[in-house]
Amino acid sequence: MEIILLERVEKLGAIGDVVTVKDGYARNYLLPNKKALRANEANRKVFEANRARIEADNASRRDEARGRAGDVDGKGVVLIRAASNSGQLYGSVSVRDIVDALNEDGARVTKAMVVLERPIKTIGVFDVRVSLHPEVAVQVKVNVARSPDEADLQARGVDVMAAMFEQDTAGFTEAYDPNAEPGEIPADLLETRPEGEAA
Repeated sequence: MEIILLERVEKLGAIGDVVTVKDGYARNYLLPNKKALRANEANRKVFEANRARIEADNASRRDEARGRAGDVDGKGVVLIRAASNSGQLYGSVSVRDIVDALNEDGARVTKAMVVLERPIKTIGVFDVRVSLHPEVAVQVKVNVARSPDEADLQARGVDVMAAMFEQDTAGFTEAYDPNAEPGEIPADLLETRPEGEAA
């Protein structure tokens, strides 16, 4: 289906571009959200007559988003979650979790603004893109940890999982005697009994 874009759409085009998209994408997303019009003669005339107003509205929304970008850009949120010893979360961090944490910090964002490339399923620090407007995007840091102490370590750049495995491997070492015969019990492990006592 051919459509006329009413705002910039990522990977599609800018205001006024006539593009061809799949019918379902146009009917289910672009048209109901007023991001596009069907590309027919009547709509082309309506768009050209209102082009200046549409572009002015877009510019004012873009300027407002740039003003709000300072409140959101570079923010960091800490999410405490249960995880296994290997760092795998029991579940995952969703867009709603990130939005709730940012809004508690005074950011005023919606679920539609947070762009999560893939679900967060491990502990660590992740960069998440927040699109305040089709032309204004900022980055926030999401620190997923099992405890506040662990979150502080991760915020300082410590790889918690690597540190934990280093600590585990330093625990037990077995004494090895290269001259011992196979199956022989080391002398220090043999009990010394007083003379004359039966074993």
